[in-house]
Amino acid sequence: MTLERWRHLTEWPLTAAAAVFLFAYAWEVIGDLHGLPLVVAETIIWVTWCVFLLDYGVCLALAPHRWRWFYTHLFDLAIVVLPMLRPLRLLRLVTILAILQRSAGTAFRGRVLVYVAGAGTLLVFTAALAALDAERGVRHAHIETFPQAVWWAFETISTVGYGDYTPVTEVGRLVAVGLMIGEIGTLGIVTATLASWIVDRVAQTEIDTRSATRGQIRELSAQVAELKALLERKSA
Repeated sequence: MTLERWRHLTEWPLTAAAAVFLFAYAWEVIGDLHGLPLVVAETIIWVTWCVFLLDYGVCLALAPHRWRWFYTHLFDLAIVVLPMLRPLRLLRLVTILAILQRSAGTAFRGRVLVYVAGAGTLLVFTAALAALDAERGVRHAHIETFPQAVWWAFETISTVGYGDYTPVTEVGRLVAVGLMIGEIGTLGIVTATLASWIVDRVAQTEIDTRSATRGQIRELSAQVAELKALLERKSA
């Protein structure tokens, strides 16, 4: 089996695993679980972790150039190593939905809109969960509830930074750094996509203009030739 074939077969199962993990992780953090519910949530989280670990191992084994695949897929490694990043696999679902767009113009606008909405929502939601998980119960912590965590995530990703809620733990600050980097990366991708689209449209417009100009020149040349022939006949 080839790497591309494996990725094609596991696309939807991995997306489902990410959704299951996101549900279990949110249930555990927001619900502040204890006892049997906590055991159930932790079991689901570890099972999904094994699924992503298996996927990473198979992809590495099937890669034609394993070392190159390893250092070009550090994000996949981070998803396996850092549980809080696993819900970002749902961005694959966003990409698949974008492919379903039909017309070229609608597809472009749909891709950007869906990607920004999907990436922003996932970044805010997962960062809020991770920050709440790290900060709740810590001495002098500002983030103690999920609404506070969501508000802090929105402040951070929008670069407003009111300062009313700030992480005090090292893990919380690491989550903040990851949220900032994710926001910069998302804006960079959107900006690059818009720039590429504008360049393509300008180039296409120039091509169309040149084609129209050539057509008009041919028509004028034909008319001049007809007039010249008419004058020659009259002078004869």
